[in-house]
Amino acid sequence: MKQSNRIKAMVKEEQEESSNRPDNTAFTQQRLPAWQPILSASIVIPMFVLIGAAFIGVGVALFITSRDIQLQELDYTGDDSEHPCFKCRTNTEKCTCSMTFSIPTLFKGPVFFYYGLTNYFQNQRKYGASKDDNQLYGDLNYFTSPSTDCDPYTRDSKNMPIVPCGALANSMFNDTFTLSHTVNGVQKIVPLDGKGIAWWTDYNIKYRNPSITPLINAFNGTKKPTNWPKPIYELDTTDVYNNGFINQDFLVWMRRAALPDFRKLYRRITHDDYAAGLPAGNYTLTIAYNYPVHSFNGKKKVVLSNVSWMGGKNDFLGIAYIVVGSMCVVMSIVMLIVYARFKFGEDD
Repeated sequence: MKQSNRIKAMVKEEQEESSNRPDNTAFTQQRLPAWQPILSASIVIPMFVLIGAAFIGVGVALFITSRDIQLQELDYTGDDSEHPCFKCRTNTEKCTCSMTFSIPTLFKGPVFFYYGLTNYFQNQRKYGASKDDNQLYGDLNYFTSPSTDCDPYTRDSKNMPIVPCGALANSMFNDTFTLSHTVNGVQKIVPLDGKGIAWWTDYNIKYRNPSITPLINAFNGTKKPTNWPKPIYELDTTDVYNNGFINQDFLVWMRRAALPDFRKLYRRITHDDYAAGLPAGNYTLTIAYNYPVHSFNGKKKVVLSNVSWMGGKNDFLGIAYIVVGSMCVVMSIVMLIVYARFKFGEDD
């Protein structure tokens, strides 16, 4: 009787196992045709040589191209007492300073004009989240009731809602620059083009002005950010397509940098006598020094640069390719020596 029960239990277990067993097909039983490479020395060593040669070739091309890109940097923080902007470093009032520099040869166009900041952590999580995307999209409901993500920059001391709210907008860079070229002893203003410097998606999709005209009426009952000298609807009163939330300088600032030392596009030099670039000669950069960096040990600079098919100046990228390619070639030589030492000896 016990043996009969044991047999029945075994049959039941076998039936349960068979019910959970995959179908007996080539796919479920993993019997499909397969190809598995056999990495022999005759395959691996030439592969490393070819990869190394390719990386070295690309690296040399990148490095040579990067070296041909022209770059001019002007630090205007004013840390040195002899610097023309030293008087503005800790000045809380409006301050203007000028720097002169020379360009020995033609600075080929188009020339890109950047401002740069150091030791500025735009990638800090709470700082980056301190904004109201619905507000920036032009939703009037969020003008009077800003998101709590903007705290403590949601309302001013009189409990009036701030538009645009948040730390990111409140800290917008507001130094301005004028570049002039000395021609026959006369200062000639170099035209700076500020159109199209922001990302297309930011200008056309992510940010929107309220559909109310005039724009100022949409901001009734609101206040400008604490650190701003003027409200957002006055950023560019001469161009309705560059005012409010779609102002190019505002969009560039709101696109956060990934590293603490960064530069952002300020203008392009592409018009009139400077379409081909900046001619050799003496130049004067006039700076409206408004943005404080002394409190966090930061630095400010202006960068003039042109670009190539690989983008801006970046020697590291070419060097990295060359190093990786050289390592591949060295490894192939090492593998060839090891293969010759142990494999050929056995064959003999």
